[in-house]
Amino acid sequence: MTLHLVGETIDKNRSHRLAEAGTLVQLMRGIYVDANDDIDTMVLKHAVRIAKYLYPNAYLSAASAIFLGPTRDGRLFLSGRRIQRTRIRSLEIIQNEAPKQPSTGSAVVDDGMGEFRVNVSSMRQRFLEAFRLRSEHAASIDEAAREVIATRLIEEYGGAKGAADAVWALARENEWYREGEQSERFLLRRPVLTLVRNEAALDLIVAWHGVPVGYLTHDGFEWRWFPAERVGPALIRQTTPGSLPPFIISLLPEGWLESVLKDRDERAVLRSGKRYMSNIIITENQSELATLPADVLVMPLARYTADGLFTGTYAGPGRNALEASFEQNLAQLYERADTPRLSGVQIKAPMFLDSSGILSPSAGTPFTHILKPAGTSGFEALPIIEWMSLALGRAVGFDVPANALVTMPNGMPPALLVERFDIRENAEDERMFAMEDLCSVLDLPTEAKYDGTIERIARAVRSLSTAPDDDMLIILRRALFAWLIADGDMHLKNMALLKIAGPGDRQFSRVRMAPLYDAVTTRVFPKLEDDRMALKLNGKDDRLRRADFLGLASTAGMRIGDAEVAIDRMIEDMKKALDVISLPMLSNYRREGNAITKEMLDICRKRVESFA
Repeated sequence: MTLHLVGETIDKNRSHRLAEAGTLVQLMRGIYVDANDDIDTMVLKHAVRIAKYLYPNAYLSAASAIFLGPTRDGRLFLSGRRIQRTRIRSLEIIQNEAPKQPSTGSAVVDDGMGEFRVNVSSMRQRFLEAFRLRSEHAASIDEAAREVIATRLIEEYGGAKGAADAVWALARENEWYREGEQSERFLLRRPVLTLVRNEAALDLIVAWHGVPVGYLTHDGFEWRWFPAERVGPALIRQTTPGSLPPFIISLLPEGWLESVLKDRDERAVLRSGKRYMSNIIITENQSELATLPADVLVMPLARYTADGLFTGTYAGPGRNALEASFEQNLAQLYERADTPRLSGVQIKAPMFLDSSGILSPSAGTPFTHILKPAGTSGFEALPIIEWMSLALGRAVGFDVPANALVTMPNGMPPALLVERFDIRENAEDERMFAMEDLCSVLDLPTEAKYDGTIERIARAVRSLSTAPDDDMLIILRRALFAWLIADGDMHLKNMALLKIAGPGDRQFSRVRMAPLYDAVTTRVFPKLEDDRMALKLNGKDDRLRRADFLGLASTAGMRIGDAEVAIDRMIEDMKKALDVISLPMLSNYRREGNAITKEMLDICRKRVESFA
């Protein structure tokens, strides 16, 4: 197991040749590992060496100055000239701006490649770092670590008063007055005799596949995330102190479901439900973990699908005799806390397909499928347009989850049923699945889902994927497909990484782009006739040309020849698919449904012809 650093352990030309031959894998510029190595383990093992190579003028700070390495959840804390974050597989290097007059010392590290020296925060400085306001670096130093540092300083300076004076001297040099006050108070404190608890505080258990992976607390002011003793890969990180971790935010309801739940804030949302996507349970009571059903596929949708139509029995909500709307009946399901919560603006229902082909709401049962009913106000055909889009995606070679159109009761337009791809396939399947959308990967809030770029996605995915070259090709093809079908809703929450780990794995064994989902031609719907791409490519969201996609290929580190072949193949496959694709035979598409489908196909044909 060897780490290769250009200019230190290997020259540039040799590293390039070996990478081309497939012997080495490039993690980022100048950093390579052997292709046969456990890359995630290698990155964590040599984290400090990598950080020193990338940022030679920075120094280890906060918890990393204590551990002389990354934290248990894969974070390495630095201080240097600028604020920045770098993700390399399982390692996240988090650098904040160093003070004007840092107090550092030299430490010796040996990571198996020999000893080397690295600068670290001194005892006085790391104690001040522990009291920085709303700082991720500060949050990495827990109460126990503060006590250890305080004891060490008291020993060095002959008492609490001497230690406080020494820390204050450094605080004044750097104008860290608040940190100096907090440090002094901690060193000179008196024991508290009575513990007063805020009854509004929350203590939540977060479980993944039924096993606790951490604890989410809210003290009435801010959130804190505490990882449990590692039982598997690091899944959740709190990147902004005081805020919910991005992965948790990505699970929360939005749009229609958010309005149905009528929850005023994140605290109320997390109290109102327990089950979420990615096999996540969030609860206040550990005893509930054993009572909530595991999401395991009982019956594949393909067994009850024929010619694109669901052939089982729909036993979900409809419009009743009292003229209650479908949305009202669906909303009643969410009054139960054990009904899974879904993210996304579109109306959706969590469903369970049992072994006899009965499709029913998944309140109290496994959550295996997602039902997407027709919309209103001109969006009645949304399910059939999405079915057509996914069918085109499958025809051009994308991995597409099983799906089918469902005949709905009471004369309602058909709905789309989609099989979950982030759950276990049967009771014997021991794999652990997690899906992380690109908003979470890029550490962006949900409201910023339209703010990214395709190039930024490519850079982020390359550093995390276990097959980066293949995923770069998928990202290129996803962007091209969205353009060809006029999909203006391929935003950061409609693209994701699918992460898989085996029993006992400490790291994810597979991190790849998730299958194609939520693809739809948006230009056929009211007020979206001029819809543009959701994410910019080469600075553009309209009038894209081949050169724009080849520019993406260059940015993503792809061979231009491979990109040319992929583009040509998709154009040819789209032409063939557009000549043969048609809606499944149903009687209730209505005239409008058939007309909008024809409009969609016409848009796709024009784009394919103009692009070719």
